[in-house]
Amino acid sequence: MIEQLISHHDWRWIGPATLICALGIGTALHLIAVARTQSGQRRRTTGILGALVGSMAIFTTHFASLQGMHWAHSARYDIVLTLLSFLAATGTTLVAVMLILAGDSRRRRIAGGTLAFCGLIAMHFIGFAALQLPGHLTFAPAAVAASVGFGFILAVATAGLIFGSGLTRLAATTAASSVLVLGIHFISMIGMTFVSGPRSMSVTDGASAAAMSVIVIGMILLITIVAGAVSAMGWATRSSALRQIREAIEAMPDGLAFFDAEDRLVLWNSRYAEINPELKTALQAGQTFREIIQIGLDEGLYAEAKGREADWIAERLAARRQLSTTMEQQVAGNRWLRVADRRSSAGGIVTVTTDITDLKRAAANLAEARDAAEAANGAKSQFLANMSHEIRTPLNGVIGIAQALASTELTSHQREMLDLIHSSGRTLQALLSDILDLARVESGRLSLCDDAFDLAAAVQEAARLYAATASDKGLQFFVEVSPEAEIWVSGDVIRLKQILTNLVSNAVKFTTSGFVSLTVALGPDNAAGDTLRFTVEDTGIGFDSETRHRLFKRFEQADGAITRRFGGTGLGLAISHQLATLMDGNLDCESEPGGGSAFILTIPLRRAASPAATAPDVAVVAANPDSRPLRVLVADDHATNRKVVELILAQAPVELTMVEDGAQALEAYRAGEFDLVLMDMQMPVLDGLAATREIRLHETTMGLPRTPVIMLTANALAEHVAAAADAGADLHLAKPFNAAQLLSVVFEMPAAAAAEAAAANVAAA
Repeated sequence: MIEQLISHHDWRWIGPATLICALGIGTALHLIAVARTQSGQRRRTTGILGALVGSMAIFTTHFASLQGMHWAHSARYDIVLTLLSFLAATGTTLVAVMLILAGDSRRRRIAGGTLAFCGLIAMHFIGFAALQLPGHLTFAPAAVAASVGFGFILAVATAGLIFGSGLTRLAATTAASSVLVLGIHFISMIGMTFVSGPRSMSVTDGASAAAMSVIVIGMILLITIVAGAVSAMGWATRSSALRQIREAIEAMPDGLAFFDAEDRLVLWNSRYAEINPELKTALQAGQTFREIIQIGLDEGLYAEAKGREADWIAERLAARRQLSTTMEQQVAGNRWLRVADRRSSAGGIVTVTTDITDLKRAAANLAEARDAAEAANGAKSQFLANMSHEIRTPLNGVIGIAQALASTELTSHQREMLDLIHSSGRTLQALLSDILDLARVESGRLSLCDDAFDLAAAVQEAARLYAATASDKGLQFFVEVSPEAEIWVSGDVIRLKQILTNLVSNAVKFTTSGFVSLTVALGPDNAAGDTLRFTVEDTGIGFDSETRHRLFKRFEQADGAITRRFGGTGLGLAISHQLATLMDGNLDCESEPGGGSAFILTIPLRRAASPAATAPDVAVVAANPDSRPLRVLVADDHATNRKVVELILAQAPVELTMVEDGAQALEAYRAGEFDLVLMDMQMPVLDGLAATREIRLHETTMGLPRTPVIMLTANALAEHVAAAADAGADLHLAKPFNAAQLLSVVFEMPAAAAAEAAAANVAAA
């Protein structure tokens, strides 16, 4: 007799089989997901456990479904084939899981799913082969093909598209896998038929259905135990993680509170209550944020809200509704809080409150310290300016009168004493300039010019100042500029000369016999481009390596002992080193005691075009064509300085008018005609800057030609020079000045002004 196999099935078994399948596969997938987050041996162990649970679920589902079959005779199961079916499911599932864990890629997941599907097919048909009945089972090829095709497509789709992390994907993968297992079983059973008749094997051999039921029940219990253990572990892990999170929140140095989507308080840490002591006894779960800030308002904590409480609350709640907001809030007791609100993905709000009172106090202290430092720096600058003025004024009298005295008849002894006065005055003047330069460099107020100049000429001029001193000491003095360095360059020629004169001056000072040389050549290229290399060598006393390390510091010298034979302040090299740094260059030295020294200055080479040659003037317009004396107005409140100017200009045909302040200078200028004005800057009644502006205004109003104004002042800082130019002065000459320098400008400035006026008249005609 031929019967459809499906007709013998008790469909009430579908429910238990489905439950077993879903429970086991879900547990296996969860273990695999956990394994993907682990590493090493724990990853492999968890993966193997997941594979065993999954294969047991598939095997149990299959044989539990077979237990629902009703046969005319008792069915038995071949033990070897039954075991083989279990091993087929277990082995392939294990390999598939290891393949998936080896790398997270779609290709690996599809390969693993396909392999697990093959193990499922093998287990399914080997399991049917293990079934011993009084007859034969036959398979319809179409049904078998349909079940295999359906299973393969679902396996690939599940592994490649559905499988992944997250609870949703876990549930979807579990459902799809359960449909896959049950679908293959029941679709293939539709095409199976049972033919009654004798078999070669007796149905008394193999395991009975009861024995298989025990095995199935055992596996169900095992799967249930594993699922329960996994659930318990998950719950314990989540509990532990939650407990750790709570402990971490409680240990936070900042106050933290969490509000739900309705802005109701859910949880908070103790620090939140400590930072807000007015809330310590009033905080309750379920309170709204509006109620919480109302407590603070009732306590009078928010000074900014007084008189406008409703508006303040509306503004605070509006700011809180933003995705993210941070504000600083001053509360009673001169405390400051930083309140940060961050909205969660579920619509809740996390509020973090930080007490920043100490930070605010520190910031206030820093601001006070900054203001004090700025005030001290301003006071220092003012002090330097005042000291410069107060020292230069008497120094101008000393040097000026000494220069005037030098032009008179003197005995040899008197001239020797006068030379000492000259030398001391120049030393004091150099010291004053060095101190002011160092102060400007260290305060960052020294800026470099950028002009084109003849490099060889500048080097020769700097060296020439000490050629006579070297000759007087019997030293050989060399200046050598290589042919490739005889070029025009861009830079600050004054500061370059200052460095070179410092180096040459020291070399001459510390050398008693031998030579001093200054050489200039192109230096080695560096990352910034070509360089210039200046080398000053001498055969002087030299110094050791310890001295070399401190030589460029302020007030340091190689000859620093109390019994030293050489003078100086030790500022020249410090200033030269800082000037070299400002030029993006470097100043270094090499020396040994008694073996002389070599100072090397390296600066970037910035070539400049040489100016075009100009034709000499055809004629020079005289400042006083009628040979009358120059009329010079001198304004200075210091009697000694007026006397110095009088003594120096007494050597030339000059008609002087002396006044004591800017107001007298302006009155005298308006009343008479002058070829030149020598104006002090710092005077009573009306200072030199204001007087100069009034002179320029008078010239413009009356249509008078421009009279040269020379600011002859002890205010010698850069800001003073700029202020003089802004006021309308033509030249700034700092005290103490050289007699020859003063005589030169007194005659050159009027001549230049006359020439300019004549050229303007010619152009107008």
